[in-house]
Amino acid sequence: MTASDHMKSGTRNGNDTLARLAAVVESRKSGDPAKSYVARLFQKGGDAILKKIGEEATEVVMACKDGQRDKIVAEVADLWFHTLLALNAHGLAPTDVLAELERREGLSGLEEFAARKAVEREHSEKGTS
Repeated sequence: MTASDHMKSGTRNGNDTLARLAAVVESRKSGDPAKSYVARLFQKGGDAILKKIGEEATEVVMACKDGQRDKIVAEVADLWFHTLLALNAHGLAPTDVLAELERREGLSGLEEFAARKAVEREHSEKGTS
């Protein structure tokens, strides 16, 4: 069954899964680093989380180049998980990203990119970021 098949059949709700994982991250980040991978990464600090995201992103690229579907899915899952840690570290949640994706839905990618660039130019002209 493909991802679109799951979406059509309603057998999975990615929003619920991401929310549950975000709750797990929140509950474990202050735990015992000897017993929790999440707590260990949070104890090491933001740079450790960012390093893992970089590693996982590279592994996604390599899996895609190899064209192994199972490996691609596994590596993207690792990337998403570590991205959840980064979101949490910055006081954000999956719902923030989903809201941004929903905002962009229906926009041409080129139009959305141009609009973002215009806002960036406006901010740089005002001296803000």
